[in-house]
Amino acid sequence: MAPSEKNIALTGFMAAGKSVVGQRLAQRMRRRFVDLDQSIEEREGMEVRAIFERKGEAYFRKAEKEVLREVLRQEGLVIATGGGTVVDEENLRLLKRKSLLICLTAPPETLFQRAGSGPRRPLLQGDSQEERLKELLRQRGRAYAQAHLSIETGALSVDEVVEEILKRLDAYG
Repeated sequence: MAPSEKNIALTGFMAAGKSVVGQRLAQRMRRRFVDLDQSIEEREGMEVRAIFERKGEAYFRKAEKEVLREVLRQEGLVIATGGGTVVDEENLRLLKRKSLLICLTAPPETLFQRAGSGPRRPLLQGDSQEERLKELLRQRGRAYAQAHLSIETGALSVDEVVEEILKRLDAYG
């Protein structure tokens, strides 16, 4: 697959900027943008938080794996994955084979500030949301570290992150 056709997949923790950066990157590269969570919501007919509440995380992860496989049958996309997608080793292998996987990172305090405490973040529900966020970051760190490239987004605007990705893609070949 020619580099110009290879998918670009963004991973990283919730609120790292995957969706907003992915949309802007797709516009700049004249590619189609796919938000994996949004694709799951369309297929299931309900929001991610409702899937977690009504059917549980295991059901969501199974749906996520199926939708990811469908999406990765295509080429030339910019894909925003869910924050936990790459924790599944099969998903991680597939993403690395079918796309250039870029991890967006930010300090825990920045992620917590961006994520907020509303019901849209089902994995942060309960007491001590900030501690839960840090624990999830620890659990997912090894998977995130396996991305082809990593970009710290904490102090950058969306456009600056997109510029950095484009610069790195150029250097990556």
